[in-house]
Amino acid sequence: MIPFSVLDLSPILEGGDAAQSFRNTLSLAQHAEHLGFNRYWLAEHHGMPGIASAATAVLIGHVAGGTSSIRVGAGGIMLPNHSPLVITEQFGTLASLYPQRIDLGLGRAPGSDMQTARALRRNLQGDVDAFPQDVIELMEYFAGTPNNGVHAVPGEGLEVPVWILGSSLYGAQLAAALGLPYAFASHFAPAQMMQAIALYRENFRPSVHLAAPYVMLGFNVFAADTDEEAALLASSMQQAFVNLRSGKPKKLQPPLAGYYAQLAPHERAMLDMVLSCAAIGSPETVRQALQAFIAKTAVDELMITSQIFDHQARLRSFEITAQAWRELA
Repeated sequence: MIPFSVLDLSPILEGGDAAQSFRNTLSLAQHAEHLGFNRYWLAEHHGMPGIASAATAVLIGHVAGGTSSIRVGAGGIMLPNHSPLVITEQFGTLASLYPQRIDLGLGRAPGSDMQTARALRRNLQGDVDAFPQDVIELMEYFAGTPNNGVHAVPGEGLEVPVWILGSSLYGAQLAAALGLPYAFASHFAPAQMMQAIALYRENFRPSVHLAAPYVMLGFNVFAADTDEEAALLASSMQQAFVNLRSGKPKKLQPPLAGYYAQLAPHERAMLDMVLSCAAIGSPETVRQALQAFIAKTAVDELMITSQIFDHQARLRSFEITAQAWRELA
């Protein structure tokens, strides 16, 4: 059976704070390790009241230090916000502290609104367009072959797997050209998923990093003992998407019974599209949805995300997901 992994945005709950989010993140990572998940990734976002993983490398270190075997990484670092040298040094440090356990996923979006992006970026213009060159520069620092004569210490000579992340065809093309593994954000932007997978696989060039194409897909799971309970849990994420698309992001809200039914038709249509790669329901419902998605995409690895308000319910959702994985195997 294909590996299952975890994507965590370290959600900040209504009534809670970042400190609580970080405690929950470590608790979930330890739980995921015990359940047999393959890797645990955290994503860079800025200026978002409901997401605590802005200092992504710092949080990766916290999770790696509190676990022992699960791979830990970035899904991803938004490279236009950073110097490739600084990211090499950060992840070289992590890889030195936690050998053979650190992944580096790279994206080209700012992970924020444009005002915040301007406050973050090294330059005001051209950073996104320079993404391919920045990726190559970063990999050269790890390889010890930079054109500028600069050396990344720590970082140089270390094997930190680099992934390309994307939600459009751009990332698929770049990952294929560079011979790198590819992670597609189908958990929130599924529209071009099948086209991106096909483009990546058809154009993949084997490299020293990877001999054959390797696709990981994001997938939402809201699992509970009954379909009704799972639907209620999913309403927190539904609220988060509607609030974000309305330009009013908030902390992760408590579940709200009947939330979907009270929405306007255009809001329901948006949620149906955004959450089309999702399993919401009882253990059997979730198992069937996972089986169908894997068969449809022939994915090499699934990255499960589950933005559930109640931490114990979130842990239970991952237990159900792990059980479905074992049954499918």
